Amino acid sequence: MEYLRTLKPLFTMTHQWIPVGRTLPRYCSKLSNSAATSRERRTTVDKFKTRISSGPSLKDFVTGVSTTRVTDGEHSGKHAYLSEHLEMGNSRKVYFETYGCQMNVNDTEIAWSILQKKGYQRTVDLNEADVVLLVTCSIREKAEQTIWNRLQQLTAMKKKRLKSHAPMKIGILGCMAERLKTELLEREKLVDVLAGPDAYRDLPRLLTVADGGHQASNVLLSLEETYADVMPVHHAPQGNSAFVSIMRGCDNMCSYCIVPFTRGRERSRPVSSILEEVRMLSDQGVKEVTLLGQNVNSYRDTTEEQSCSSGLTKLSRGFKTVYQTKRGGLRFSDLLDRVSRVDPDMRIRFTSPHPKDFPDEVLHLIAERENICKQIHLPAQSGSSQVLKAMRRGYTREAYLDLVKNIKGIIPDVGLSSDFISGFCGESEDDHQQTLSLIREVGYNVGFLYAYSMRKKTHAFHRLQDDVPAEVKQRRLEEVIGVFREEAVRVNAALIGSTQLVLVEGDSKRAANDLCGRTDGNIRVIFPKEDVAVQPGDSNTAPLCAGDYVLVKVGYGSYRYTHSFKEV
Repeated sequence: MEYLRTLKPLFTMTHQWIPVGRTLPRYCSKLSNSAATSRERRTTVDKFKTRISSGPSLKDFVTGVSTTRVTDGEHSGKHAYLSEHLEMGNSRKVYFETYGCQMNVNDTEIAWSILQKKGYQRTVDLNEADVVLLVTCSIREKAEQTIWNRLQQLTAMKKKRLKSHAPMKIGILGCMAERLKTELLEREKLVDVLAGPDAYRDLPRLLTVADGGHQASNVLLSLEETYADVMPVHHAPQGNSAFVSIMRGCDNMCSYCIVPFTRGRERSRPVSSILEEVRMLSDQGVKEVTLLGQNVNSYRDTTEEQSCSSGLTKLSRGFKTVYQTKRGGLRFSDLLDRVSRVDPDMRIRFTSPHPKDFPDEVLHLIAERENICKQIHLPAQSGSSQVLKAMRRGYTREAYLDLVKNIKGIIPDVGLSSDFISGFCGESEDDHQQTLSLIREVGYNVGFLYAYSMRKKTHAFHRLQDDVPAEVKQRRLEEVIGVFREEAVRVNAALIGSTQLVLVEGDSKRAANDLCGRTDGNIRVIFPKEDVAVQPGDSNTAPLCAGDYVLVKVGYGSYRYTHSFKEV
């Protein structure tokens, strides 16, 4: 009690508190008073609990406290220690640099939408930027090294800026922020702000903290964040195409891949939010939308319970996953169906899919719906079943070829593209030759080809040996590129003499008198910049512009228009 008397002036007490713990006997499993009845013991314990409950609470020890209950969602984006006006951009200028995949392009649009609402302005001139944000990629070591080199350049620029301008803040967003947070903040001290892929809502606060001279970081991954309520500010060239993110994260856990560790678990954006964005893009005149996701065709929206299927998710025949089969939700085929109905004149593409998620209903929908492009990205990664097993891809060479056969049977004019990794852990010369033979057998028109780069945190980093020498990786990669080019020439040559519907993208970089565009199969076509008939047999002509559809007869170095679908 002497201790309490010493501290008493610090407290404001609203109740008389008797320290009941000093006056009550101690009870244990073996009672000293064997005559006490069970009822007496219960009565004594109940009295003890009552007296404890009437004692002081936390607020009795804090003067002038007011109790406020915060419900879910009320705290989102709110920080009690920062007044709202401190998080405003006050017209400061932000400069973005985006590296890596299309998801990073979409992330840039999301981050800019959040900052724009806080009063920031966007600039394309680095020299006038108050904030420089790099949206980064960690998929390969080369991509990360590019960012490190760029940070050195920006840091030198920042030091010069201190002599004549307000200090420039440098931020790293995306996958590299999550993976290399310690190196970026503590070892190199090159950045002011770090924001992981799920922390873009926190950017205004992070930048405010950085303005106070402190480094600020939020790289927490979320099981729920999809930015469904954030409408991206699209900055596609000429505004004729746009990316729409439909899901984030990945559950596949391929042994070489860092994505599950930098972007987290799969979670899908609600269908209603996606359709709202696609309708808005249609109203703005966008002619092509690409649906995005790390595993885009594993989309599964469970928010609309009344219209959700309760069945198991269907996989491609002969494929399996490292996780238990998922149940319920609106699937990718449901979403693709609804999106394609928004605007029949808007092309729909999607990337990047996994081969395991192509059940027949998806393939039949692509074949039947005219505005869903007949082009499928089908990442194989290797042509060897042994290497595919080490990669934990969930299929064999034979299962992959069966899927290709099924796709070509349902969509006869389909164009296929793929990813391949050369020199993965344990890859033998025979494994490499099997990859070359797979490329020849399938016949792709587009490829994304890389030498293997081991990433920390991955299954391969912990369990496998990166035992293929660098020079062997490079030699095998060059051979893969050579075979791929040969097959692409053969596949694309089949288009000679055919008439293709081409979406005009703009001027060709090769010649000022030419335009360029893409076919339904994602093949780039270059054609003369000429006035064309608006409709077949129509004497009225008009110049072609970006965003127009035009029918082009493809030939070697010469093209003949049939007619355009230009709106005049």
